[in-house]
Amino acid sequence: MKLDLTPLYANTVGYDRFGSLLDAAFSSERQGSGYPPYDIELVDENKYAITIAVAGFSQNEIDVQVEKGVLCIRGKKEEQKKDSRFLHRGIASRSFERKFNLADHVEVVDAQLDNGLLHVSLLKEIPEAMRPRKIPVNAFQNEAIAS
Repeated sequence: MKLDLTPLYANTVGYDRFGSLLDAAFSSERQGSGYPPYDIELVDENKYAITIAVAGFSQNEIDVQVEKGVLCIRGKKEEQKKDSRFLHRGIASRSFERKFNLADHVEVVDAQLDNGLLHVSLLKEIPEAMRPRKIPVNAFQNEAIAS
């Protein structure tokens, strides 16, 4: 599905990558396997958390990287012993890659592995120059009339 966002661009400035983000979201939705499952949580006004179920993966088998506004989490299982004979194998141990597009000024703060869950903490810090500020309205003073 391809969206035509041309009318949107007529009323916006600086949202050039918005269209490509939507296209990527729609294409990943079609391709996505759903593995591993994850949650995205709004913890506070400017704090977010992503929790990914990575049961069976150790700390050294998980790679977390941020590049050009994209958080990429990869898991690669080390080779297991060949002498194992499973009667049933229900715990997924395949490699995975999950990508999350981060909004402007969202930074990854921390990543922790706890009981098979990878918790990634994110923080949105808007620079002081971009925060709303009040502009005082002063009365017009015509100095030529006052003298």
